[in-house]
Amino acid sequence: MVYITRKEHFNAAHKLYNPNWSEEKNMEIFGKCANPNWHGHNYYLYVTVKGEINPETGYTVNLKELSQLIRINITEKLDHKNLNLDVDFLKGKMPTTEIVAIAIWEQLEQHVQALGGFLHCIKLCETDNNYVEYFGGK
Repeated sequence: MVYITRKEHFNAAHKLYNPNWSEEKNMEIFGKCANPNWHGHNYYLYVTVKGEINPETGYTVNLKELSQLIRINITEKLDHKNLNLDVDFLKGKMPTTEIVAIAIWEQLEQHVQALGGFLHCIKLCETDNNYVEYFGGK
């Protein structure tokens, strides 16, 4: 089994806010992330695919094709967008890094399988100090 990773980048804004809570409770739980004027991050996304090496190509998956499917299905939908308002696959979801990573997995899993690999990990870095790794629901 070989593991191969593609790194991508996008910028996005969001707000962490539970509409069922008071302004005070949102600020207590989410702090500056509950800013009513939103805030943004420079996200780094690492998509790790696992699989066997194709003896004809020497690839686990073609990284150019993987990059294209990430661009079409993820970065074009997230880059310079408001995660709370603009992203179809995040509608109605709290855009924490954890939830965004899971949503990215859900968007990519079948596409990666069509390339002949299996999604192993989504690593989403929100800041230099904070990131999430998601390995699927199993």
